[in-house]
Amino acid sequence: MVTSVKKIATKFKVLGATAVAATVALSAVVANAQSDLISIDGSSTVFPITEAMAEEFGASNPNVSISVGVSGTGGGFKKFCAGETVISNASRPIKDSEKELCAAAGIEYEIIPVATDAITVVINPNNDWATSLTTDQLARMWEPAAEGSITTWDQIDPSFPSEPLNLYGPGTDSGTFDYFTDEINGEEGASRADYTASEDDNVLVLGVSRDTNALGYFGMSYYLENRERVQSVAIASEATGGQAVAPTPETIEDYKPLARPIFIYVNKAAMASRPEVKSFVEFYLNMSMAEQDNIISEVGYVPLSTDEYMASLGLL
Repeated sequence: MVTSVKKIATKFKVLGATAVAATVALSAVVANAQSDLISIDGSSTVFPITEAMAEEFGASNPNVSISVGVSGTGGGFKKFCAGETVISNASRPIKDSEKELCAAAGIEYEIIPVATDAITVVINPNNDWATSLTTDQLARMWEPAAEGSITTWDQIDPSFPSEPLNLYGPGTDSGTFDYFTDEINGEEGASRADYTASEDDNVLVLGVSRDTNALGYFGMSYYLENRERVQSVAIASEATGGQAVAPTPETIEDYKPLARPIFIYVNKAAMASRPEVKSFVEFYLNMSMAEQDNIISEVGYVPLSTDEYMASLGLL
């Protein structure tokens, strides 16, 4: 299983989320044209976990194919609430407006937390001045008022060089964007718009890796898979008592306020009427509890407690 997960991580890293999403249908669909399809879309942050689970499940269930798309948490919920998918990957809880869309379409769902993630702020490896930042400094970079006015590093700290501040971050359909703006700027969706935005986190990795003056943010898995290309920034906040904490699986409980739960949302009717959907979700939760070769850990996130996974299994 470890080899399989690493293969997924490598493929995702090389091809990028967009290309992978287009080619993600399991090989089982070729072996059996009559196979059942489980359609999944949503968060790029949750994608590596669900992709790995899908490949492991497909290996022992050749009559079931699983497609996993990446359109951001918001884009995933649009498809889910329209009945186009049966599972939605989400890096934030569903919004009231999205609940209304699902209710209008008669879509009922179970909310299943699957792991803990750390939104990781990254810089270029040649940046030796911003290896530690405060949440106030991040807000100065990213708040709406910074648009067009905060354009150089020395505006964040006079000791920083007078070089362009080039920002990379998720697009507005991203749950990571929603969570980051809420925690850093004090309001969900409040952000400057003059930055390079993409729902594909590999685009952000590439941008930061090529630009000494760049800074970006995305899920921890993408940082861990690209540590030779970007470096993480330790973050200090009131919640950490002013101590700068670097995001790692070992420090995630202390990495505040940017540690967060991530989820899958599952269509209840699909689970009730399609045994393969329920079987996949049960497999997903059971594999999340594995003591060895744990998929959650292998992909770069932190598993929840056994009690939490058992509580979710009780909902199925």
